[in-house]
Amino acid sequence: MTRPRTPLSTVQPLYLSAPDALALVRRKGLKTCIAGIAANIREDFLRWHDFDKSARVANHSRDGVIELMPIADDTAYSFKYVTGHPKNTALGLSTVMAFGVLADVATGAPTLVSELTLTTALRTAATSALAAQTLARPGSRVMALIGNGAQSEFQAIAFQHLVGIHTVRLFDIDPAATAKLAANLAGSGLKVQVCASTREAVQGADIVTTVTADKQYATILSADMLAPGMHINAVGGDCPGKTELAADVLEAAKVFVEFAPQSRIEGDIQQMPADFAVTELWEVLAGHNTGRESAAQITVFDSVGFALEDFSALRFMHAAALDAGLGERLALIPQLTDPKNLFGALLAEPSDRASTPTSACVA
Repeated sequence: MTRPRTPLSTVQPLYLSAPDALALVRRKGLKTCIAGIAANIREDFLRWHDFDKSARVANHSRDGVIELMPIADDTAYSFKYVTGHPKNTALGLSTVMAFGVLADVATGAPTLVSELTLTTALRTAATSALAAQTLARPGSRVMALIGNGAQSEFQAIAFQHLVGIHTVRLFDIDPAATAKLAANLAGSGLKVQVCASTREAVQGADIVTTVTADKQYATILSADMLAPGMHINAVGGDCPGKTELAADVLEAAKVFVEFAPQSRIEGDIQQMPADFAVTELWEVLAGHNTGRESAAQITVFDSVGFALEDFSALRFMHAAALDAGLGERLALIPQLTDPKNLFGALLAEPSDRASTPTSACVA
């Protein structure tokens, strides 16, 4: 993929703040943004071998995790800094907080610095819906949504508009979370059914989405809750020591993942043997492997979030922000008259520094 480059000497990276990202999504529309990111993810997954891929780097603590997620092709590089701290809501903070960068590979110059908290919610929902388009039974119309926190509305809207879901059956151990979700979905066109348990919620569901937050080995869904032909969208099990599906669910299903080396460490499949068979989603999208093999087969998308999805989302947000005239230029790189004389910037008067061109040379 070729992209026009603007010399760093004339431009500083675009900064897309959280308020600007909110304004952008409001202006373009939530379903348009999710669909656009999903289209980018599909496009980039079909270029799977163009990317230098690795599992994310994670630093775990008692209460959460801080992760770096890098990836690059031959023209662009991106990374995401993201946190996962389930206890944060008691402190008035988000469970997930994130920001990210796009950069030009040829020069190393950053082109975008962006919030990624909202954007991560968009790209997670977009990835889930793309997987369901690929793996769920055609005509799936009812989804159980287990875990009704910050990600749940985005999942519901994505599945409504990209998959065709018309009914969502809700359950959370926190009734206030379910009430919040039901209120936020009022006027969406979705039929909302509040349930008293996971078992009740999954009854009659074509698709089951689990998106719980607690960092623990949990059994949200067990095999005795399954019905023939279900598609399971397992989103919440996304780091070592954190699962949602009982092992017998995985044994009963055909399992799909994003990037197997990462998913075997972080996904629900961390509880399975190292040789447990999985299929990477890109293989199905590219026609290199089969997805669902029958109407009765149970499929699982064991989603942990992968750096390529953030690359795709950053591409979308960058292009959309430029088109909408949102964001501002960030003075991130020292502006130097002589790119070999960084020390000279300390000697220059402030007015001189403001008027000198930006260097394309970074350490």
